Amino acid sequence: MSNKNNKIPFSEDNYTHNINRLNERKLDRRGFMKTLAGAAGVFAISSIPWGAVAAKELMGLGEKEYPHKKIADVDELPIGDAVEFKFPGAHDDAILIRLSENKYVAYQNACTHLRCPVYWVKDQGEMICPCHHGKFDVETGSPTAGPPRRPLPEIEIKVKDSAIYAVKVKRYEA
Repeated sequence: MSNKNNKIPFSEDNYTHNINRLNERKLDRRGFMKTLAGAAGVFAISSIPWGAVAAKELMGLGEKEYPHKKIADVDELPIGDAVEFKFPGAHDDAILIRLSENKYVAYQNACTHLRCPVYWVKDQGEMICPCHHGKFDVETGSPTAGPPRRPLPEIEIKVKDSAIYAVKVKRYEA
């Protein structure tokens, strides 16, 4: 039997033309760990600017005044009634309630428990989340019953020229 099929067709000292055989195992475990730690460090440092931008945006969220959005005219909203609107964005549901002649309150109307919609029940004088029987105080937005633990985010409003405008979302105070 002949070993013609098992013979390497080139010199055994340089069996691959593009790899320096003496440096093949230059990256050992210690070198690999250094490379891994260095890559993790580069990633961590490169993410700092984005974290700073995000923190700045979150910290200033309560202070940000949005373009004033007209909700309703004063004479269109009877005392005790509510109107739903979008603020600050097109997908942010909110509710405005007229409590007396000159007193209005507005909140984002997503429950702080699981984001279910919150409804104004005029007969009971309560804001209710039907998903888990959560209730909120209409004067403060604070939870009064059910699983919610945080108040509804309040929306600052202004009355100007017989119209009611949403101005900004107030910062949550812990």
